[in-house]
Amino acid sequence: MDRLFGALADATRRDIVQRVMGSEASVSTLARSYAMSFAAVQKHVAVLERAGLVSKERRGREQIVRGDIGTIRAAVRLLDVYEELWRGRIGRIDDLLALPPEGDVR
Repeated sequence: MDRLFGALADATRRDIVQRVMGSEASVSTLARSYAMSFAAVQKHVAVLERAGLVSKERRGREQIVRGDIGTIRAAVRLLDVYEELWRGRIGRIDDLLALPPEGDVR
């Protein structure tokens, strides 16, 4: 998960993931969408691939990138666990705040 969230910390990589979740794209096609070199986009794709967010397949001279929905779902499950944990903690804080102060004789 550290690699996954590290990869998603960059706006360009988040945009690449969003693009390839909808439909696969070549690295060349992706590179045309950004004001950076082809090599820089390749490096971003490599980070995403190491995190399991995308996979690459060579087709002739092109490298085709596609998103991995399974990895996204795993991240969502983890975030759901954290959300449940924090909602429980917030609920307990609300309960504590609703208690009358100690020594209060109402």
